Amino acid sequence: MKKWTTLAVLMALPASVAVAAVPYGSMPPGFEAPHIRTAPIAGVVNQYWYNYKADILEAEKELTSDLRHATDREDRWDAWDEWETEVVDADKDYVKEMRKKGYRSGRVTVGG
Repeated sequence: MKKWTTLAVLMALPASVAVAAVPYGSMPPGFEAPHIRTAPIAGVVNQYWYNYKADILEAEKELTSDLRHATDREDRWDAWDEWETEVVDADKDYVKEMRKKGYRSGRVTVGG
């Protein structure tokens, strides 16, 4: 039920609205944030795009809460690791569903 509430809120927002702010300033040294999509695959805004956005918002909400309650360095690393895993999983799920619908995520390779 909670996911549907988040989804309803997201559907009311334009597709270009940015996701919640992640406290990148508190990211551990050497930690690389995964890519978070700012536009839907092939420009198609559908339920899978909204599900992806909801998953990202939920991961960011959990990250913020986990960091607020962290008591030591290990807790902070765990929070960031969990966030990274959730963001990567959300992207994999989104790409998988879009592939089923016949849309492909673009990839550019530069090299010789």
